[in-house]
Amino acid sequence: MTRYVVIGAGIVGLATAHRITLDHPDASVTVIDKEPRVAAHQTGHNSGVIHAGVYYKPGSLKARLCAAGRASMVDFCATHGIAHEICGKLIVAADESEVPRLHALHERAVANGLPARLVGAAEAKEFEPEIRCVAALRVESTGIVDFTAVCTTLADLAEKAGATLRLGTKVTGITARGGEQVVHTGSGDVVADVLINCAGLHADRVARLAGVEPPARIVPFRGEYFELTPERRGLVRGLIYPVPDPQFPFLGVHLTRMIDGTVHAGPNAVLALAREGYRWSKINPRDVGDLIGYAGLWRLARKHYRYGLTEVRRSLSRRLFAESLARLVPAVTEADLVPAGAGVRAQAIARDGGLVDDFLIVARDRQVHVLNAPSPAATSSLEIAKHIVAQLPT
Repeated sequence: MTRYVVIGAGIVGLATAHRITLDHPDASVTVIDKEPRVAAHQTGHNSGVIHAGVYYKPGSLKARLCAAGRASMVDFCATHGIAHEICGKLIVAADESEVPRLHALHERAVANGLPARLVGAAEAKEFEPEIRCVAALRVESTGIVDFTAVCTTLADLAEKAGATLRLGTKVTGITARGGEQVVHTGSGDVVADVLINCAGLHADRVARLAGVEPPARIVPFRGEYFELTPERRGLVRGLIYPVPDPQFPFLGVHLTRMIDGTVHAGPNAVLALAREGYRWSKINPRDVGDLIGYAGLWRLARKHYRYGLTEVRRSLSRRLFAESLARLVPAVTEADLVPAGAGVRAQAIARDGGLVDDFLIVARDRQVHVLNAPSPAATSSLEIAKHIVAQLPT
């Protein structure tokens, strides 16, 4: 019997544990997470969008696993009675200068085999009457879901299949002992044959504990959200996105109708001063020290400091946040927005200052480390799990 230990009870870790129980029903599977609940960080703070896969380089892991993952996620939700909706979305060119980028995005969508089509301003208004645009890309296969509910179901299925969840259990060290992986925790050791690191915001640190030097460093970016007041939710029917800047992995502030009927606005993207820094006041000295000492971050900052300053200003000003949204829906005003929390994106940055654009999964000596899995990892999670399990020694 092969013993597997999965570090991280976010959606990728839980999907992987569930996949192991399906593919290797005789295996022993243990999931460890320092938090007392599943989906405590990236998964539980995201926008709840089932992405179609428009943005990603054809042939990349993101493009392949997102397209397949969207279908898998919809099937999983339908099978297990998890509320979801395939509502489609509009990616909006607010002025003529953005039209060439919109056309390039359409070409990428076509290359990825997605049902996306260019529409004029009049047809775009049939989907979203309150938008202002000169053209838009309609992506029919985008949807919405509560990914925390997906995690709860994955955890339940894994446990029913014999997996053990050790929540509230912090990993303090990892030792290779012969052919075994010994995971040291505050409540005793877990001995396994194979280790899978899905620790998200701490994935690079877990890799180092396991003796693997990651090729990139996790840098936390906080994405702050507002919510439209209840009486203004009617301004948005579905999902409204700007045309993204291809230099960055962030999609720009957008408007998203959630599965519960609320409408979220955001996120921006500002450097967080803690890996779990959901507000400006949360500062972790160790995390700040890591940021200051990492040459890759300074190289990124020198290249994109203007973008970063814009994001900081928008973070500190609700008026500027509202103005960004008003480029998409002019009726949105500062008075329509109420704070709705934040998420932190675990973005891997290489030593040369480049943003790691694709999923980064490294296999070493009976270990697999998921070292970059930001959006669309939630959408892709069931397929990421298949990809991981296919690499595992048995």
